[in-house]
Amino acid sequence: MNFIVNGVELPKILERLVSQLKAKGKSEKSAYAIATSALQRSGNLKPGTQAATAKGTRRGNMTPDERAKDRASKKSGKKTRDYKYNSKTNRATLR
Repeated sequence: MNFIVNGVELPKILERLVSQLKAKGKSEKSAYAIATSALQRSGNLKPGTQAATAKGTRRGNMTPDERAKDRASKKSGKKTRDYKYNSKTNRATLR
């Protein structure tokens, strides 16, 4: 599902984070503000906009499994194939 706001399609990574925040009880307005701010700080959205950077587009196209393994491998320095994904916790752990 692609969200369109003011005639502009929002990046997948923003859509996903907004839906997670709303599921945790945030209002829609609050969820967009929090998600936009966090993704701009992390370099996934261009500063002052809701437009994705190359990094944001790349991560938005990843599955949750791929993102979790990528996060874990960056933190440890090991390869992504060394990890297995747990969909219940959204975490990757060493095999």
